Amino acid sequence: MELQFEGDELKSVLNRLRRAQGQISGVVKMIEEGRDCEDVVTQLAAASRALDRAGFAIIATGLQQCLTDPERSRGDGETTEQMKARMEKLFLSLA
Repeated sequence: MELQFEGDELKSVLNRLRRAQGQISGVVKMIEEGRDCEDVVTQLAAASRALDRAGFAIIATGLQQCLTDPERSRGDGETTEQMKARMEKLFLSLA
């Protein structure tokens, strides 16, 4: 299934991913500078949350598209139940 993001959805996901990218760069720099462990872990947790939110937004968009156009969302020969199982697996991979 190919996701199709519209303007605001795409912008939101990209902003979250860029935020996480910046936070991860900050974590690398903090480690290289020998910064305090608590500060590093706090920054790493923020990056993790940003990635999780981006992932959930991507999955939510996929689920919405599956619900509105299930025929397009299924792979070749895939049943509705198989598609639902695939979406559930993706969702749980972030949990």
